[in-house]
Order: sequence, then C-alpha cells, then structure tokens
Amino acid sequence: MFSTFEKIKELCKKKGISLNQLEDKLGFSQNYIYSMKKGNPKVENLQKIADYFGVSTDYLLGRTNNPKIATDETAIVNGQVIDLRKAAANTMLFDGKPLNDDDIDFITAVLTAHFKNKQKD
Repeated sequence: MFSTFEKIKELCKKKGISLNQLEDKLGFSQNYIYSMKKGNPKVENLQKIADYFGVSTDYLLGRTNNPKIATDETAIVNGQVIDLRKAAANTMLFDGKPLNDDDIDFITAVLTAHFKNKQKD
C-alpha cells in the first residue's frame, strides 16, 4: 500500500502539478508535503489536500484504494461505492418500462434511508 506522501505525489502527477505548486495553492509551507514521509499530517491539511483532488481522506491515508467520496446518494456495499441514483435509474418498473425522474428520486431516497439505517446497526 502506498504511503500518504506517495498517494499525494501520484495525484499531483495526474493533475500535472508539482508538490511545490500544490503547497503554494493550499497555503502550506515549502516542503510540508515532504515532511509527511516522517510524521502524521494535520487533519485539516489532509482534508484540504483531499478536497483539492476530490478524493477521500481515507484514500490518502491508505485505508481504501477507492478515491471516491461517499455522499448521501452513495453507499458502500462489499467495499464498492454504489451510486444509488445511477442504480435506481438502471432499474425498470415491473412492466418493463423505464422509470421517470420522480420514480428515480423516490427509489434513491428509499435506498439512501435503507443504507443509513444499516450503518446505525
């Protein structure tokens, strides 16, 4: 598993920026990201980096290989992030007709409530 530093370095490479440019954009001191090799980063700085790249802090910390951020319309099922709205949109009514937007909204709300209740257990 990659270290936090290596994940950030890879994200910078994909975005076409250097680590120093990232530090400038986020208001970090020079070589702050390099210092992450030796110690634990501050939570608020890790969150800034995650927000900048649109990934989760769990991804940066190596707790998951999935960079996606969970939202109200997503659920994690067997380690996979499921877009509940997309899942609902791919569902057919019992008579084989596609769902309209109201139906999709309703099913998404039901699935969201279901998975939130499961998380409480």
